[in-house]
Amino acid sequence: MATTFLEDAARTQAAEAVAAIESQTAAEVVVSVRRASGDYAHTDARLGAAVAFVMLLVLLFIPQEVHLFAFPPVVLLAYAAGVMGGRLLPSLRRALTPRKLQEDSVRTAAKAAFTELGVSHTSRRTGILVFVSLFERRVEVVTDYGVDTSLMGAEWQDALTQLSAALTASTAPEPFLQALRRIQAPLSRVLPRLEDDVNELPDMPGAVA
Repeated sequence: MATTFLEDAARTQAAEAVAAIESQTAAEVVVSVRRASGDYAHTDARLGAAVAFVMLLVLLFIPQEVHLFAFPPVVLLAYAAGVMGGRLLPSLRRALTPRKLQEDSVRTAAKAAFTELGVSHTSRRTGILVFVSLFERRVEVVTDYGVDTSLMGAEWQDALTQLSAALTASTAPEPFLQALRRIQAPLSRVLPRLEDDVNELPDMPGAVA
């Protein structure tokens, strides 16, 4: 299997996992993968400002004499370097972005994707979106009205916990897909597949945006 969610082989494996789940349940599962749920440009700007401030202090206090005309371009270059550093180092950018903001961004993007991908258009309102946001390393699951998660109890909650934990621990798709299959048991118990069930939504994950 591919080593990242961006590979076609990984998407194929995800489609197979979705098909296996739907073979046992009336729920319609859709997996959507995004590189990031927000642009977090303010994080880059703050990092750039911090680097520029440090550079300004260096220029002010180094023993060597620096001409005043050198200050503006050097500080501006330091700012640009900080901004680029945030964009090129996702782990640093993630660490500097408040967790609450990341959670809110993923939740908002998942709700938008739920509508955009037509997950709410199933005949029995049994659509489930498993939204994967790679930068934030978070999984948000959005369910339609026909999926009563309260009936699935601790088994469902444990499956969701395993999904998030798999993505937090590794960006490789294998652990995530193993965890994804865990939602089959509670779904098949509460929403067993009916004889007249048809596949209303695509099993293949959407293209990464």
